This record gives sequence, structure tokens and C-alpha cells, in this order.
Amino acid sequence: MEISKSIFGRLGLVAIIAIFIIAVSLSNILFRGIRLDLTENQLYTLSEGTIRILENISEPINLYFFFSDRGTADTPVLRTYSIRVREMLQEFVQRSGGKLRLTVIDPLPFSEDEDRAAEFGLQGINLGISSEPIYMGIAGTNGIGDEETISFLDPGKETFLEYDLAKLIDTLANPQRPSIGLISNLAINGGFDPATQQMAEPWLVISQIQQLFDLRNLPATTTNIDDDISILMVVHPKTLTEATVYAIDQFILRGGKAVLFVDPYSEADMPAADPNNPAAAMMASRASEMNALLNAWGVSMPADEFIGDDRFALTVSGFGNRPVRHLGLIGVDDSGINTDDVITSGLRSLNFGYTGHISVAEDAAATVTPLVQSSEAAAPLSASILNFLRDPEQLRVDFAPTAKRYTIAARIQGNVPSAFPEGPPEPTETEHLTESVSPVNVILVADTDLLTDRLWAQIQNFFGQRIPTAFASNADFVINALDNLTGSGDLISIRSRATYAKPFTKVQELRREAEGRFRLTEEKLQNELQETESKLSELQASREDSSVMIMTPEQEAALDRFQEERLRIRKELRQVQRGLDQQIEDLGTWLKIINIGLTPVIITLLSIIYLLLKRRRHSH
Repeated sequence: MEISKSIFGRLGLVAIIAIFIIAVSLSNILFRGIRLDLTENQLYTLSEGTIRILENISEPINLYFFFSDRGTADTPVLRTYSIRVREMLQEFVQRSGGKLRLTVIDPLPFSEDEDRAAEFGLQGINLGISSEPIYMGIAGTNGIGDEETISFLDPGKETFLEYDLAKLIDTLANPQRPSIGLISNLAINGGFDPATQQMAEPWLVISQIQQLFDLRNLPATTTNIDDDISILMVVHPKTLTEATVYAIDQFILRGGKAVLFVDPYSEADMPAADPNNPAAAMMASRASEMNALLNAWGVSMPADEFIGDDRFALTVSGFGNRPVRHLGLIGVDDSGINTDDVITSGLRSLNFGYTGHISVAEDAAATVTPLVQSSEAAAPLSASILNFLRDPEQLRVDFAPTAKRYTIAARIQGNVPSAFPEGPPEPTETEHLTESVSPVNVILVADTDLLTDRLWAQIQNFFGQRIPTAFASNADFVINALDNLTGSGDLISIRSRATYAKPFTKVQELRREAEGRFRLTEEKLQNELQETESKLSELQASREDSSVMIMTPEQEAALDRFQEERLRIRKELRQVQRGLDQQIEDLGTWLKIINIGLTPVIITLLSIIYLLLKRRRHSH
């Protein structure tokens, strides 16, 4: 009986092993490609837009991930991020149905792989840790020889990793050069300048657009915008006819993308001088607006107001060449720039001149996402005061910040109605759309002066060539907007991702608390320093003798007291800092105790309890 039980037990064990092997083999076959993403922010789940881009690849695309594996042996940040990049690329390959081919290359110094990385234009950076240049970039090629690269994958732009990769693939899958239709009432393309009586060069931003896109100039009286226009760029629409506004309306409703630059006061709009009436040019309106179109969407921009901003005010030369902070010329830093949108993410500063502001109605049909905003030290001012403005200081008269942030640039999305619900203003052969056939995507900017050279670049003439040096990100903003909108709707829909690295929130909280205490103590020191210096100055001023270089006993005593107090407060600062370090060390110690000691103890106790309960059941 015992032998039969032993044989039966062995046969059962063999059967279980066989069943396990069969189950694993079947699961590998039946559930191949099925994955479960349990990360908090769905880091490994691709956006629907990315999936559609990958599914619509018609011809094979080769991707080359150049990563210096040996060179980053002592750089854990880059090594960790490289794992994130590789996993994302592998997920792309998995979803592409064989249309993406990934090759991972370690470009060792003086190797053919390094030469190949250089041929693609990838950047090797030197971190100072290793003598080897570090490569972490991606190159892609399609069947007709087009190349696209990401020269260096910056871990700081991790939230847009999926977008950047999808953009590269979408460009290779659809290599046709996008076309930009430009409608402008400004001399943005250059031409004869009546002020200087010379031919003017095109604005720098236009030159940069022409390098990347097929730019077509459309007349301001156009009544039809062809479907082969990828993006409509409207700059200062001051004298558009109703028929032209209708053409823009219908272009956007049938799926066309648009970037609109309107302005309550455009410095670049120079009215023609009238010798018989010099004041007429000064009084002429320099405003443009498209409220006839925007109001139908629930959006508007006052055409008679510009934003003054005391925090973002740029310093200019006033009367007598003295520096003056100009409320109307503002430089918005990253605190006013939307870092969650791919257009504005990474921009360091944007300069605007007499910019307007964008308002949104509560019942707006469109969804409006601010891209650039003023600070809270801002307020709207009447544009009429600019006609006779001589001194920027005049803008400060009666200026009162409203503690409100005003939207300067925004992305407008959603299904919207036509601004012409009754039909076209003039007979037309095309079908009239009363609402958008798909969600619209429009970038609205309440300024045109940001496009002018003087607000973002210095230009040097080098043997007839214009060499620009950018001091603001204005051109990057425009190119980013056009680049984003030229992508498919799938590309535009791709969300920004959460970061791969998880911040230690408790440590950050401890640091913030300690920094707060540190600042309070430091302020106390500064206040006491000022009080002591004032007392010393008063004692010195009250002296009747002429020996100003010799300190009195009262001054010496006050100085001694100050030095003792300064030493005491500095000691407090060091204690605050040491206290922070000690709190973090204590937290780390407790985590080590929990991970190394407590967790195994808990598992051991649970195992013992389980065994005791099992024996108890068998004994009964």
C-alpha cells in the first residue's frame, strides 16, 4: 500500500510538471504580445494616436538607437533613461506589425559605428566623467532615402518621448514637405521699405519657415483656400473682406489647421505718412482682430486693449538713455509658459510687444488651453495711449495690477460651429459647412510683434550674410506650432507622458520645510544686519568731532553685539541644514530597516502562522 502511494505520488508529480510545461507553452503561443501595464501613469501604454500612426506605416522604416553603453558605465541617470527609451522603441516595433526595424548600436570611440552616428548628425557630449563622447540619439530612414534624427535624447524631455518618437516615424512615413499658406497685412516677406527708401529683407522667422516648409503667399483678398494647404498662417488680418473670413472659416471647419496672429497695436504696422496731415498717421489704427470668426467658438480678443505686466516688463532705454522697465514690452519666462504642451515645452523665454489678451466665454464651444500667460502683476491698458507715447514711464500712471493672469497665446480645439450660420456672404460653388467635420486645431496668438526680428534676435552682417543670434525663443515657438500642426491628427492627439523616474515626495517635502525655515532665519539675519548698520550710521552721524575713521566705544560695543548675534544666527542656519540632513538620513535608515529587516520578518511570521494552521487542521 505504501509503495503504491509512493508511485502514485511520483506519477502525480510528473503529471503536474507536464501540465505546467504544456500550460507555459500554450500561454506563450496563445497570449503572445498581450501585456498588462500596472504602472501608475500607464507608462507602457501607447496613446491611440501613436498606435494609429504605427498601424498606417506603408513601407518599412529603419530605426537606429545609438547609445554609448560602455561610456555611461558611471552615469546611472542616462543608463536608466536609456532603458526607458529602449522599452518604448520595442513597444513601437511590437505595434508596427513588422514595419519598424530597430537596431541598437554602441558607437565606441574611433569605430565605424561612431562615424555612422556622426554622418547622421548625432551629437556626442562630454560629461567630464569619461574621456569618451556620450551618444544617446536616434536616426531613422525610409525606403526613399529620407533621414530624420533626434540628435540627443534629453532626460529632461522625458514627458514628450512618445511624441518625439512618433513625430520622427510619422515624418518618415509621410515625407511630403508640408505647405504653409500665408496671409498677412504686414511687410513680413520684405520688399520696399518707404521709411528707409531701401529694399528690406524678409523677417528672420519667415526665412526659417522657408527652410522647413513650402511657404505660399496668399492675397489678403483670397476667397478660396486649397485643400493642399497644410496650415493657414494669418498675420495681422487688418483689412480682410467678409468673403476672405468666410474662406478661412470653411478651411478650418473642413479640417484645416491654422495659426492666427492678431494684435491690438502692431508696431510693425506703419501707416503711410500724409505730408498734408502728419497727425493722421499717428492716429491711424494699428489693430487687427478676427472676432467675427472667434466669437462663434466662444473666444474673443479685445481690439483696443494691450497687457501691461510689471513682473515681465523688459528694460529699455528711456529719456537720457536711462534704463526703464517698459510695461508694454514684456519677456515671459517659464513661469508663464505652458510646459505641458509640446509647442511651448522647453522654451526659455518669449518676448511680446503690446500684446492683447484672449478671453473665453463660459459656454464656449471650443476647448481653450493657454500656452502663454502674463504674470499676476498685470492689467489691461487702453491701446489709444500708445499713439502719443513718448516716455514708457507714462504707462505707470494709474497702472493697477489686477492679480489676474491673462492669456496671450492659446490652443483652440473641439467641434465648433461656423461663423456664417446663414451661409456664405457671396455665392460659391463649394459646399457650405455649418460646423466642423472633425475637432479643429488652431493656435491663436494675441500679438504680431513677437515675429519681428528686434524682439528675439540680434543680426550681424558677415560678408553679405545675415548671422542671427537669438536671445529669446520666439522663432522656436512659431516653428514648434507649425511643426506640431503639420502632423496628422493622430500625432497631435498624443498626450505628454508622466516621467519614468518617481520623485521621493517625502524627501522633497522635508527639503521644502527646511528651506522655509532657512529663509526665515536668513531674513532675520538680514533685518538685524540692516538695523545694526543703521545704528552704527546714526552713532557716526551724531559725533561732533572730526575723527570719523575712529570708532567710539558705543560703536565698538554695537559692532561687537552685532558680530555675536551674527555668529549665533549663522549657527542656527547650520543647525537647520544639519537637521534637514539628519531627517533624511533617519528616513533612509527606517526604510532600510523596513526593507531589509521588517519585511522578511513579516513574511516569516506569516509563513509560520500558515504552517501552524495547516498542522492544526491535519491534527483534527
